[in-house]
Amino acid sequence: MQINLTGHHVEISQPLRDYVQDKIGKIERHCDSITSAYVILSVEKLRQKAEATLHVAGNDIHADAIEEDMYAAIDVLADKIDRQIKKHKEKLTDHHRSDKATGTPS
Repeated sequence: MQINLTGHHVEISQPLRDYVQDKIGKIERHCDSITSAYVILSVEKLRQKAEATLHVAGNDIHADAIEEDMYAAIDVLADKIDRQIKKHKEKLTDHHRSDKATGTPS
């Protein structure tokens, strides 16, 4: 998975870059069809904002989080993306039982 990291009104330091790659990289273990991720970190007055758009096979997943601390915003963002990825995977799986599994004679 390719991760593009951009900063608006904030300098992306190496520890911040490593933290984002670690958090977004953990999301990849839930879904291997993620092709790329675009993460934008921005500062607006006292609000630290983290946004991410993930390109998954057949869909784009977007989430954002606003906190007072950038690391906290990244944590909340990772949790939101994780929930959306799990929801996307549930939609893809077929939960209907086949005729053989229900025990009805054909």
